[in-house]
Amino acid sequence: MVGMVKAEHSPEQASARTRMVVAAAQLLARQGYQATSFSAVLDESGAPRGSIYHHFPEGKDQLVGAALDAAGGYARAQMAQWSGRSASEVLDAFLELWRTILVRSDYRAGCSLVAVTVSTLPEATGLVDQAGALFDAWRSDLAGLLEQGGVADDLAPGLATTIIAAAEGAVILCRAQGTTQPLNDVGGQLHLLVSASAREGAPTHEG
Repeated sequence: MVGMVKAEHSPEQASARTRMVVAAAQLLARQGYQATSFSAVLDESGAPRGSIYHHFPEGKDQLVGAALDAAGGYARAQMAQWSGRSASEVLDAFLELWRTILVRSDYRAGCSLVAVTVSTLPEATGLVDQAGALFDAWRSDLAGLLEQGGVADDLAPGLATTIIAAAEGAVILCRAQGTTQPLNDVGGQLHLLVSASAREGAPTHEG
Protein backbone atom coordinates (compact mmCIF):
# COMPACT_ATOMS: atom_id res chain seq x y z
CA MET A 1 0.00 0.00 0.00
CA VAL A 2 1.05 3.47 -0.57
CA GLY A 3 4.38 3.90 1.23
CA MET A 4 4.49 0.40 2.68
CA VAL A 5 4.75 -1.79 -0.40
CA LYS A 6 7.58 -4.25 -0.02
CA ALA A 7 9.04 -7.24 -1.78
CA GLU A 8 8.06 -10.71 -0.62
CA HIS A 9 11.74 -11.69 -0.47
CA SER A 10 14.94 -10.05 0.69
CA PRO A 11 16.52 -7.53 -1.71
CA GLU A 12 19.09 -10.16 -2.67
CA GLN A 13 16.40 -12.73 -3.50
CA ALA A 14 13.83 -10.48 -5.16
CA SER A 15 13.94 -10.18 -8.92
CA ALA A 16 15.11 -6.95 -10.51
CA ARG A 17 11.56 -6.32 -11.73
CA THR A 18 10.09 -6.74 -8.25
CA ARG A 19 12.68 -4.44 -6.73
CA MET A 20 11.96 -1.79 -9.34
CA VAL A 21 8.20 -1.99 -8.82
CA VAL A 22 8.55 -1.73 -5.03
CA ALA A 23 10.99 1.17 -5.37
CA ALA A 24 8.67 2.98 -7.78
CA ALA A 25 5.71 2.61 -5.41
CA GLN A 26 7.73 3.98 -2.52
CA LEU A 27 9.11 6.86 -4.56
CA LEU A 28 5.62 7.77 -5.79
CA ALA A 29 4.42 7.91 -2.20
CA ARG A 30 7.29 10.19 -1.20
CA GLN A 31 8.01 12.30 -4.27
CA GLY A 32 5.13 12.04 -6.75
CA TYR A 33 5.00 11.05 -10.39
CA GLN A 34 7.34 13.63 -11.88
CA ALA A 35 10.26 12.83 -9.56
CA THR A 36 9.89 9.07 -9.95
CA SER A 37 12.34 8.73 -12.82
CA PHE A 38 14.01 5.58 -14.05
CA SER A 39 17.28 6.85 -12.57
CA ALA A 40 15.68 7.35 -9.17
CA VAL A 41 14.12 3.90 -9.30
CA LEU A 42 17.46 2.30 -10.19
CA ASP A 43 19.18 4.12 -7.34
CA GLU A 44 16.46 3.10 -4.90
CA SER A 45 16.20 -0.53 -6.01
CA GLY A 46 19.80 -1.36 -6.90
CA ALA A 47 18.54 -3.05 -10.06
CA PRO A 48 20.92 -3.17 -13.04
CA ARG A 49 20.42 -0.43 -15.61
CA GLY A 50 19.92 -2.94 -18.38
CA SER A 51 16.78 -4.24 -16.69
CA ILE A 52 14.78 -1.08 -17.36
CA TYR A 53 13.62 -1.69 -20.89
CA HIS A 54 13.87 -5.45 -20.53
CA HIS A 55 11.07 -5.44 -17.96
CA PHE A 56 9.33 -2.20 -18.96
CA PRO A 57 9.74 -1.80 -22.73
CA GLU A 58 6.84 0.66 -22.90
CA GLY A 59 8.61 3.13 -20.63
CA LYS A 60 8.00 4.89 -17.36
CA ASP A 61 4.21 4.70 -17.39
CA GLN A 62 4.36 0.92 -17.62
CA LEU A 63 6.52 0.84 -14.50
CA VAL A 64 4.26 3.30 -12.69
CA GLY A 65 1.24 1.22 -13.62
CA ALA A 66 2.87 -1.86 -12.10
CA ALA A 67 3.70 0.16 -8.98
CA LEU A 68 0.07 1.27 -8.67
CA ASP A 69 -1.11 -2.33 -8.91
CA ALA A 70 1.40 -3.32 -6.22
CA ALA A 71 0.33 -0.50 -3.89
CA GLY A 72 -3.35 -1.09 -4.45
CA GLY A 73 -2.96 -4.83 -4.05
CA TYR A 74 -1.01 -4.45 -0.82
CA ALA A 75 -3.81 -2.38 0.69
CA ARG A 76 -6.44 -4.89 -0.38
CA ALA A 77 -4.40 -7.76 1.06
CA GLN A 78 -4.26 -5.96 4.39
CA MET A 79 -7.99 -5.30 4.37
CA ALA A 80 -8.73 -8.94 3.59
CA GLN A 81 -7.28 -9.80 7.00
CA TRP A 82 -9.92 -7.73 8.81
CA SER A 83 -12.89 -9.92 7.94
CA GLY A 84 -15.10 -10.61 10.95
CA ARG A 85 -14.06 -7.50 12.89
CA SER A 86 -16.53 -4.90 14.08
CA ALA A 87 -16.96 -1.76 12.01
CA SER A 88 -15.11 0.24 14.65
CA GLU A 89 -12.19 -2.21 14.56
CA VAL A 90 -12.08 -2.05 10.76
CA LEU A 91 -11.84 1.74 10.94
CA ASP A 92 -9.06 1.52 13.52
CA ALA A 93 -7.11 -0.91 11.35
CA PHE A 94 -7.47 1.32 8.28
CA LEU A 95 -6.27 4.39 10.15
CA GLU A 96 -3.40 2.46 11.70
CA LEU A 97 -2.09 1.59 8.22
CA TRP A 98 -1.77 5.29 7.46
CA ARG A 99 -0.33 6.09 10.87
CA THR A 100 2.38 3.48 10.38
CA ILE A 101 3.26 4.83 6.93
CA LEU A 102 3.58 8.35 8.26
CA VAL A 103 5.69 7.50 11.30
CA ARG A 104 7.99 5.03 9.55
CA SER A 105 8.69 7.50 6.74
CA ASP A 106 9.18 10.44 9.12
CA TYR A 107 6.11 12.02 7.51
CA ARG A 108 7.61 11.92 4.01
CA ALA A 109 5.35 9.26 2.48
CA GLY A 110 1.69 9.42 1.58
CA CYS A 111 -0.46 7.62 -0.96
CA SER A 112 1.02 6.63 -4.30
CA LEU A 113 -2.45 6.53 -5.87
CA VAL A 114 -3.04 10.15 -4.88
CA ALA A 115 0.42 11.11 -6.10
CA VAL A 116 -0.33 9.72 -9.56
CA THR A 117 -3.80 11.23 -9.67
CA VAL A 118 -2.65 14.79 -8.93
CA SER A 119 0.76 14.91 -10.60
CA THR A 120 0.67 12.91 -13.84
CA LEU A 121 0.99 14.63 -17.19
CA PRO A 122 -2.31 15.41 -18.96
CA GLU A 123 -1.70 12.70 -21.53
CA ALA A 124 -1.26 10.01 -18.86
CA THR A 125 -5.00 9.49 -18.48
CA GLY A 126 -4.58 5.72 -18.37
CA LEU A 127 -2.71 5.94 -15.07
CA VAL A 128 -5.35 8.21 -13.55
CA ASP A 129 -8.06 5.79 -14.67
CA GLN A 130 -6.06 2.95 -13.12
CA ALA A 131 -5.79 4.83 -9.82
CA GLY A 132 -9.52 5.50 -9.93
CA ALA A 133 -10.28 1.82 -10.41
CA LEU A 134 -8.04 0.92 -7.48
CA PHE A 135 -9.72 3.49 -5.24
CA ASP A 136 -13.05 1.96 -6.23
CA ALA A 137 -11.77 -1.49 -5.28
CA TRP A 138 -10.69 -0.14 -1.88
CA ARG A 139 -14.13 1.39 -1.41
CA SER A 140 -15.84 -1.87 -2.32
CA ASP A 141 -13.63 -3.94 0.00
CA LEU A 142 -14.02 -1.50 2.88
CA ALA A 143 -17.78 -1.28 2.40
CA GLY A 144 -18.03 -5.06 2.57
CA LEU A 145 -16.05 -5.15 5.79
CA LEU A 146 -18.15 -2.39 7.34
CA GLU A 147 -21.32 -4.22 6.41
CA GLN A 148 -19.97 -7.41 7.97
CA GLY A 149 -19.13 -5.34 11.05
CA GLY A 150 -22.68 -4.12 11.59
CA VAL A 151 -23.17 -1.16 9.24
CA ALA A 152 -26.38 -1.17 7.19
CA ASP A 153 -25.80 -2.26 3.61
CA ASP A 154 -27.28 0.95 2.22
CA LEU A 155 -24.93 3.07 4.35
CA ALA A 156 -21.70 1.08 3.99
CA PRO A 157 -20.61 2.28 0.50
CA GLY A 158 -20.98 5.96 1.34
CA LEU A 159 -19.31 5.49 4.70
CA ALA A 160 -16.41 3.67 3.05
CA THR A 161 -15.94 6.56 0.60
CA THR A 162 -16.03 9.05 3.50
CA ILE A 163 -13.41 7.08 5.44
CA ILE A 164 -11.03 6.85 2.48
CA ALA A 165 -11.43 10.51 1.53
CA ALA A 166 -11.06 11.72 5.12
CA ALA A 167 -7.99 9.56 5.74
CA GLU A 168 -6.31 10.73 2.53
CA GLY A 169 -6.89 14.36 3.46
CA ALA A 170 -5.65 13.78 7.00
CA VAL A 171 -2.46 12.20 5.68
CA ILE A 172 -1.73 15.36 3.69
CA LEU A 173 -2.16 17.50 6.81
CA CYS A 174 0.00 15.11 8.85
CA ARG A 175 2.82 15.34 6.31
CA ALA A 176 2.62 19.14 6.26
CA GLN A 177 2.58 19.45 10.05
CA GLY A 178 4.85 16.55 10.98
CA THR A 179 2.39 14.99 13.40
CA THR A 180 -0.34 12.33 13.42
CA GLN A 181 -2.72 14.66 15.26
CA PRO A 182 -4.83 15.44 12.16
CA LEU A 183 -5.30 11.72 11.59
CA ASN A 184 -6.27 11.28 15.23
CA ASP A 185 -8.77 14.13 14.98
CA VAL A 186 -10.30 12.77 11.78
CA GLY A 187 -10.40 9.30 13.30
CA GLY A 188 -12.43 10.57 16.23
CA GLN A 189 -15.03 12.09 13.92
CA LEU A 190 -15.13 8.98 11.75
CA HIS A 191 -15.77 6.83 14.80
CA LEU A 192 -18.87 8.91 15.53
CA LEU A 193 -20.12 8.25 12.00
CA VAL A 194 -19.33 4.54 12.22
CA SER A 195 -21.08 4.23 15.58
CA ALA A 196 -24.18 6.01 14.31
CA SER A 197 -24.25 3.92 11.13
CA ALA A 198 -23.72 0.68 13.03
CA ARG A 199 -26.53 1.48 15.46
CA GLU A 200 -28.87 2.35 12.63
CA GLY A 201 -27.97 -0.80 10.77
CA ALA A 202 -27.92 -3.12 13.76
CA PRO A 203 -30.38 -6.03 13.58
CA THR A 204 -33.39 -5.88 15.86
CA HIS A 205 -34.36 -8.73 18.15
CA GLU A 206 -37.92 -9.59 19.07
CA GLY A 207 -39.16 -11.31 22.18
